[in-house]
Amino acid sequence: MPTETALDPRYSDPEAAAANWSEAVARLAAAEVFWLTTVRPDGRPHVTPLVAIWSDGALHFCTGPDERKARNLAANRRVALTTGTNRLSEGFDLVVEGEAVQVTDEERLRALADAYVEKYGEVWRFEVRDGAFVGDGGTALVFAVAPRTAFGFAKGERFGQTRWRF
Repeated sequence: MPTETALDPRYSDPEAAAANWSEAVARLAAAEVFWLTTVRPDGRPHVTPLVAIWSDGALHFCTGPDERKARNLAANRRVALTTGTNRLSEGFDLVVEGEAVQVTDEERLRALADAYVEKYGEVWRFEVRDGAFVGDGGTALVFAVAPRTAFGFAKGERFGQTRWRF
């Protein structure tokens, strides 16, 4: 749970109210596509779309050990995950900032593997082996990102920017 929730009046309608974290969590759990931002070793950003699961207070995603995002995470674990809509007149966007921590506990990985199938269907079925997911595409490392700071952007009739600190 956040230790601080604040509406930023600079970017919010005078009638807007701070968004509730539990509503933000419901949106994170339901979102199908996220954009992950990592930092390359030379400092340039790397952004890529992916699927993710909200579980136990964190977003979880997976990546092959040789993919650019995994190589970036080996040097710098700080990330941002974003989701929302590409519409200005409606919707709610979310940004979660935190540190990507690799999940290797096999019981936890099995629960996450089940959650992937439940949310995304059989095409996302993984086995768990040697502290990682294993699927048709090979081995995938699993990372958890617990929010350190999160932002919610209400759009439409009443724009509002909420910040949650953890």
